[in-house]
Amino acid sequence: MYIQKNYSLKSLIALTGGHLVWLTAWSLLVAALHEFTPLRHFNLPWLPLSLIGTAVAFYVGFKNNQAYDRLWEGRKIWGSIINSSRAWGSMVKAYISGQFAAEGVSASELYEIKRALIYRQIAWVYTLRHQLLISTPWEHVSLRGHFGVVGQQRRKHFGIGLYPTNITEQHLSKYLTPAEYASQATFKNAATQMIDIQAQELSHLRSLDLVNDFRQVELQKILNDLYDHQGRAERLKKFPLPRQYGSMSFIFVSIFIFMLPFGMVSEFSKLGDWGLWLSVPFCVMVGWVFVVMEMVGDYSENPFEGLANDVPMFALCRTIEIDLLQQLGETELPSPVEPVNNVLM
Repeated sequence: MYIQKNYSLKSLIALTGGHLVWLTAWSLLVAALHEFTPLRHFNLPWLPLSLIGTAVAFYVGFKNNQAYDRLWEGRKIWGSIINSSRAWGSMVKAYISGQFAAEGVSASELYEIKRALIYRQIAWVYTLRHQLLISTPWEHVSLRGHFGVVGQQRRKHFGIGLYPTNITEQHLSKYLTPAEYASQATFKNAATQMIDIQAQELSHLRSLDLVNDFRQVELQKILNDLYDHQGRAERLKKFPLPRQYGSMSFIFVSIFIFMLPFGMVSEFSKLGDWGLWLSVPFCVMVGWVFVVMEMVGDYSENPFEGLANDVPMFALCRTIEIDLLQQLGETELPSPVEPVNNVLM
């Protein structure tokens, strides 16, 4: 998540400046062809071109609206995860007690039980984050050729590459028992199995009368909510914005930019001998606006890709971690995640 109110000129050039190069080259080429070749007799009427530009703008706007909805839904899902995690920690503290047990349970034993359940919840959020960052075939980092290289560079310099790569391992080894940590590699979906372990622990606590039926049901509801949050996040991750919208938007913008200089040159040439050369900067500006419009939607549709504008899952995991540790009464707390180069992940 980019945290500044506005992009700096340096950031804007880093993200979109490369497009100014080929836009300028294409505009200059068409202007030169129009000036020095028989192409000067080819005049593209401005009216049909403007109609195409208007249609493309509407189409790109629709795509961007849908992309923003996906991004905002991803943030809402993680907001729900924060709320459910806090509720889990609070209810574990309040509901697990020895008042129903026939045999006495020491305070230290109860604390260890509660700590294990809360620690496992912290491990779950980091595990879910890790799973959501696994690249899918339609994300930029997985593309072939130039687009894939650019995606990897942006992930490295403007995304999760700004932070340590062993975040998940550090937290799982800290908050899981050695046996549970070793078992993670055997699971196809470790986050799902971790919630199931929590449910089995609740069943075991019920057999020991450390919770009654009502409390077990209420705690299980929280786990069911976590399953729901995970499923919604996985739906966003594993089902892309329909490619007919994403792909056709790119094609329409490309067609419009290809035709744009031919219409601009014919119009500006009416201004005089040097008029057609004035078309170049205007072509570049108009083309750049459409390219950036396309990029805004393209880089917003996958909220868990690990890029600068994604949901800051690491920061949200750390928020949950701090809250749950404080609920346990621990005082050695990690620091909140700080942004790096104005990017918070």
